[in-house]
Amino acid sequence: MRLILVGGGLANSLIAHRLAALRPDVDWTILEAGETLGGNHTWSFHAGDLTAAQQGWMEPFVAASWPGYAVAFPRLQRRLPLGYRSASSERLRAVMAPHAARIRTGLAVRELRPDRVTLASGEEMRADAVIDGRGYRPSPHLRIAFQKFVGVELRTAAPHGQAEPVIMDATVPQRDGFRFVYTLPFAPDRVLVEDTYYSDDRALDPGALRGETLDYARRRGWRVAEVLREEVGVLPIALGGDIAAFWADAGGVARSGLRAALFHPTTGYSLPDAVRLADRIAALGELSAARLHAETRAHSVACWKAAGFYRLLDRMLFRAAEPDGRYRLLQRFYGLSPDLVSRFYAGHSTLYDKARLLSGRPPVPVLRALRCLRDSSNLVTAP
Repeated sequence: MRLILVGGGLANSLIAHRLAALRPDVDWTILEAGETLGGNHTWSFHAGDLTAAQQGWMEPFVAASWPGYAVAFPRLQRRLPLGYRSASSERLRAVMAPHAARIRTGLAVRELRPDRVTLASGEEMRADAVIDGRGYRPSPHLRIAFQKFVGVELRTAAPHGQAEPVIMDATVPQRDGFRFVYTLPFAPDRVLVEDTYYSDDRALDPGALRGETLDYARRRGWRVAEVLREEVGVLPIALGGDIAAFWADAGGVARSGLRAALFHPTTGYSLPDAVRLADRIAALGELSAARLHAETRAHSVACWKAAGFYRLLDRMLFRAAEPDGRYRLLQRFYGLSPDLVSRFYAGHSTLYDKARLLSGRPPVPVLRALRCLRDSSNLVTAP
């Protein structure tokens, strides 16, 4: 059985890794347009997002882990004793290195069909099935806002003194929506600093944001000895949409990752969904084009339908709150119990959790909040 995975990012790499472990009978190939597998990314997730078994097989991809993390807002500073993990492109390439003969890079794709791929060169490759995992692409059927960031990984001249991540420091000036700085301490003298925005559009100025990250490091008292790498990202945040119409545009081709709208609606994190889809595909007895399209579509649609509450909260964040006051919703959220926070990120919020999140006077104009509650529209052209 032959499978072509188009796109060498996280989702397709995890599928290939899981197939190699559980389905050695499957002859798979990854086609990546870039020069290296996995690009230049950090993929973080909360320990509670995955089962123990999933944590186990994902462990080789994890570059760093911590027992807790902190958040900082104008009226709240708190540590949460919830495990946090980060995978990296470097670790992904190391894990996938034994399969180098099955990975082809630098190949642009012109056309995909359920059972064949046409490269930009005109070469045609046939398979029993194709999976499109080339990342997020705007769709007229999804209503999307954005989390965008520029991060720099720094080596500091002296130990920086931060033991755990600060996943949101919103004490910085607010602009272009909800702004925060995200820091991951990978070693005593190595830290990733990301200037991040929850914004209505995807436009960003990498040069300006790079300067903001370095200014933030200086304000923290960190003397920068070296900039090790830079990372730029724009993640989708889901507000609404018609998932059936989204999949009708797939042309019968199976999809994975962001291409399949598989991401947490509020955070944009895609690793937990990629892990779950890899497990689902590796467990299938049949890997035909029709079966893979049906299975990836069913998985995506089920996840989308289950996440309606989170899209409601996103609409309140982006449509009810004033842009420079969006941080107040997150400030209130992080004042709740750690268990509720953990279930929220895992997508397992209980009815009590949902009631707790919506109870009381919202930190947004009431009429706007009510409009978000009544909003049942699905079709809006994405920016």
